[in-house]
Amino acid sequence: MASLRYLWNKRARFPLSSPLFYRAWAKRLLLFPSVLGRNWKRFRLGLKGAEIHPLAEIGLVRIEGHKRNLKVGKLSFLGRVHIALHDEVQIGERVCINDGVEILTASHDLNDPEWKHVKGKITIGDYVWIGTGAMLLPGVNIGKGAVVGARAVVTKDVAPYHVVTGTPASPIHKKRIEELNYNPCEFLAENRAWLIG
Repeated sequence: MASLRYLWNKRARFPLSSPLFYRAWAKRLLLFPSVLGRNWKRFRLGLKGAEIHPLAEIGLVRIEGHKRNLKVGKLSFLGRVHIALHDEVQIGERVCINDGVEILTASHDLNDPEWKHVKGKITIGDYVWIGTGAMLLPGVNIGKGAVVGARAVVTKDVAPYHVVTGTPASPIHKKRIEELNYNPCEFLAENRAWLIG
């Protein structure tokens, strides 16, 4: 969401002499280095082959492996996330991945005498929320609208709109509503300074 063109075109406008004008521009100038940093990170990942939508937010991510294996959809937010790209990671639209999350696309086969490397693609559907410190293991699919609780370790697929917690992650009785219409990028202070003032 922090593409400079988008923020400029959608910026909240206030009369020049109003206190709101000065307050909004003070916030924008203060937070502008962060906006530039996120844009630069998205641009650099794109140069290395990643497919990241111009309106996705990329925070302080640590990405290892072939960047061409990464796809991030529109209006998705990645905080301080570690991603190991031995295989593909596809992140849908309007996804929120909180700080401390680890996304691992490879491990070792415990039943192999040579302890061979095994890998698996990870797919994260639209409107998924992955809580702080969660870990996704190779080959899992997180269905649309699902929630992965903080510190959960996901070892198998998560059905759409289900909420999973624990180690290994398992569904709890509560299910998420299916009519979702939010943008996780709107909650960032940098974006709010431009869009709301």
